[in-house]
Amino acid sequence: MNKRDFIKNVTIASLGAAGLGAIPSISTAGERSLLIKPSNRGERRQKYFPNVPLVTHEGETVRFYDDLIKDKTVLINFMYARCADICPGMTANLKRVQKELGERMGRDIFMYSITLEPEHDTPAALKAYAELFRVRPGWKFLTGKKSDIELLRRQLGFTFSDPVLDRDKTQHIGVVKYGIEPLERWGTCPALGNPKYIAEYIYWMEPGGLRPKQSEMMG
Repeated sequence: MNKRDFIKNVTIASLGAAGLGAIPSISTAGERSLLIKPSNRGERRQKYFPNVPLVTHEGETVRFYDDLIKDKTVLINFMYARCADICPGMTANLKRVQKELGERMGRDIFMYSITLEPEHDTPAALKAYAELFRVRPGWKFLTGKKSDIELLRRQLGFTFSDPVLDRDKTQHIGVVKYGIEPLERWGTCPALGNPKYIAEYIYWMEPGGLRPKQSEMMG
């Protein structure tokens, strides 16, 4: 079984699992995370969120951390427009997640899809891709320098331990990373998972958020 098959099997399990094993692990620092020292937060930002320049599918130049991540709740995945395997399914499913998040999308929750093929995915190409899927406001498709995107991919953890597999973008990891930056709470789950549950994972991480009930996961 190759890594893509593994991800697909994990996805199938997440769609049909009847227990809490279908809920991904998330990192929480408890209520103390509300009192993060700026210096420590800055150090962690530099380590995990390189502030590289990117360009949106609408032609806007942005900084990854300053403009897209800081003080926001976000979902992040990697894709490329020419991908004919897992990417279309992920994009279609994340559109369903966007619908589940409702009016919060673009207001206090944001979604970012970063291309793995910046040499081909110009802002115009990504705009056409976004229009093809009729994505709504609050979701940006991003391109930039290949070296900057590779840095982001590695720092965000979208990598395989096998270097040969890791270099093959057709085998890229089909997951979505989600988190609340000011609380430093982050998690990942299959991008093809049940859209309702992906939205619930985000709500769970919010202050006072409730862990999804086992009965709801079964329903």
